Amino acid sequence: MTSSLGSGAFPRRRTLGVLTASLLTFSVNAAPLTRDNGAAVGDNQNSQTAGANGPVLLQDVQLIQKLQRFDRERIPERVVHARGTGAHGTFTVTNDLSDLSKAKVFAAGQTTPVFVRFSAVVHGNHSPETLRDPRGFATKFYTADGNWDLVGNNFPTFFIRDAIKFPDMVHAFKPDPRTNLDDDSRRFDFFSHVPEATRTLTELYSNSGTPASYREMDGNGVHAYKLINAKGEVHYVKFHWKSLQGIKNLTPGEVSKVQGQDYSHMTNDLVTHINKGDFPKWDLYIQVLKPQDLSKFDFDPLDATKIWPGIPERKVGQMVLNRNPQNVFQETEQVAMAPANVVPGIEPSEDRLLQGRVFSYADTQMYRLGANALQLPINAPKVAVNNGNQDGAMNIGASNSGVNYQPSRLQPREEANSARYSQSALSGNTQQAKITREQNFKQAGELYRSFSQKERRDLIESFGGSLATTDDESKHIILSFLYKADPEYGSGVTAVAKGDLSRVKALAAKLVD
Repeated sequence: MTSSLGSGAFPRRRTLGVLTASLLTFSVNAAPLTRDNGAAVGDNQNSQTAGANGPVLLQDVQLIQKLQRFDRERIPERVVHARGTGAHGTFTVTNDLSDLSKAKVFAAGQTTPVFVRFSAVVHGNHSPETLRDPRGFATKFYTADGNWDLVGNNFPTFFIRDAIKFPDMVHAFKPDPRTNLDDDSRRFDFFSHVPEATRTLTELYSNSGTPASYREMDGNGVHAYKLINAKGEVHYVKFHWKSLQGIKNLTPGEVSKVQGQDYSHMTNDLVTHINKGDFPKWDLYIQVLKPQDLSKFDFDPLDATKIWPGIPERKVGQMVLNRNPQNVFQETEQVAMAPANVVPGIEPSEDRLLQGRVFSYADTQMYRLGANALQLPINAPKVAVNNGNQDGAMNIGASNSGVNYQPSRLQPREEANSARYSQSALSGNTQQAKITREQNFKQAGELYRSFSQKERRDLIESFGGSLATTDDESKHIILSFLYKADPEYGSGVTAVAKGDLSRVKALAAKLVD
């Protein structure tokens, strides 16, 4: 079967049985996948971890090389989140979290300056803001402990659960490198191998993929994080921003109308409302799990493709955005958000996607802006920086000490015992394997059934219209994912995409959730 990307674009493929729920396929006589040094790659789907539930290992050279090469693919535009809008504001705690975290940003009554960068994810810097896309919702907190970046999206879940897939996913979303044109068939070729994306693809092709404004959408940290209190106790949390302006999305019919009038409608909306004193607000909520609760779910709670249904939300405080940037380049474009920017009391969890982002985001910002990116005013913490880091391009520091090392008796810089990382028990061997509780389709079906009849019809038309152009095999695999999530959902999209429903049902019957 010839791909729709062009005659002979890919070799013919044959299915080697239903080896897994993802319906893996292999090319006949395919050359082995290698690293840049020519060495064969043994597993390009799973990062090496310390046991089944442990953190990702730095020794995974395939993961590190993929992320390093990916982070350096564009200059100076961001590879993802290029089209952005920023605003300054404050975050005020209304409900004390000292029982969960020693971070001062969560202390009762604490007010912290913030800078928020909203963005599209896939499309370039001058793309229309009406294009279907997840929306970035990244907040830099200038806390009394140093800067903390909560980097998330308007969707509560993500497409993949392992960072080793991230460069490939973005390549599939980006335009065809031969033509620089968008091509849905490339995306669905990739996602036909990634069943865990089903819920987030449902979000994307729903009207949530075309928000009416940045003010009228929620934000999510997506990942689980750890909060550590003064006693050293650990809790896992998810962060959620709730818009006090309500939620408003564009329907498919409204998208073309709005784009014809204003291709920067989301930026215009935010700038205009802040300028006239109508400051947008969001309440921050968290969901909390104890470490022993992680094993009680029929899915892995540290899987970024999952929400935590049934876990109550606890309000933390409120954010108000009240000032537009004075210079968009110096602030919005030079702000360097990274999940690596955490403070004592907040740590990354063992979420495999987050573990990769902790490295990758900081690395790509260092590539874009240089080794001294955090000295720029928009990135500089409000507390003193005291270390031996030196030199590098664009260093604007004013150090006059001869002690650029530690430890030293001449100029002591003592470690803070209270800032030590929490301890995690480890067991087992290093491994490259999937998580054991995938549950790829259940939450996608629950999301579909939560929509109104009008929202379901819009989703089916949008998803089916895009899916109709992809190659026959990938199309039917994706349709089987949707049918497994919900038969009405899968049948509706199959009709719009002009698929074979009997074939879809047969493929879905072989899937295990």
